[in-house]
Amino acid sequence: MRGPLIRNWLPRGLRSRLWGDREKFGLTIVADDPCWKEWENTQNKFYDETQRGNAGTFVNDAGYKVMRKLSLGGSTVLEIGAGDIRHDVHWNDTPDRYILADIRQSMNEKAEKKLVKRNIEYESIVIQRDSTLPIDDSSVDMVVSFYSLEHIYPLQPYLDEVRRILKPGGKLVGAIPAEGGLAWGLGRFLTARRWFKKHTKINPDKIICWEHPNFADEILRDLDNTFDRLSISHWPFPWLPLLDANLVIRFVYRARQ
Repeated sequence: MRGPLIRNWLPRGLRSRLWGDREKFGLTIVADDPCWKEWENTQNKFYDETQRGNAGTFVNDAGYKVMRKLSLGGSTVLEIGAGDIRHDVHWNDTPDRYILADIRQSMNEKAEKKLVKRNIEYESIVIQRDSTLPIDDSSVDMVVSFYSLEHIYPLQPYLDEVRRILKPGGKLVGAIPAEGGLAWGLGRFLTARRWFKKHTKINPDKIICWEHPNFADEILRDLDNTFDRLSISHWPFPWLPLLDANLVIRFVYRARQ
């Protein structure tokens, strides 16, 4: 992902429409802000209507395919914010144990149903924002992270926690949106932004900053500084590995020995 990013050349008025008005609203959630409160009450509806059964599902599924490269057999896997584990259709085998972690137990329950059907032993834990994970050092073989790293701010303390719990040589695998790229910004402008305007009083220039504080190039930089890169792939144009041209970036990293 080399070369100049288009966002760096655009005037603020255009940048704010595509990636939020970061200069004005910053990257840290303001919990008592009216827009944020409304977002907390409507986000489930938003995801159901924009990320399920349409182009959103197609894009998300492109990231899940990274699981085809991996073996889960005999492993302990941790996934934070697993949802309903839609990537399981791409598994080559099944893990011995699965740890689910989310800030809401109701979200863990979706994944639990999937694991029960597969007869996989699991543990379900509720975590707090900005807190350490209640998991022993060097106890996990793989951490799975789909479409979550763009949400976590600041990111580095979280990556340090992942590094702490991974066994030496353990893997961090998943996908992120190509946030900060032109293709992703335009796609959101034509879809999610219209949904906000139609269904809510939310200022999307504000919520985009707080929901997606991390740009993809920044995430990859932090991952490279913390782990050993095994593979990076871009979608839908793998032969054109530029942030501005793609929508999804898949990754596999390894904990340093």
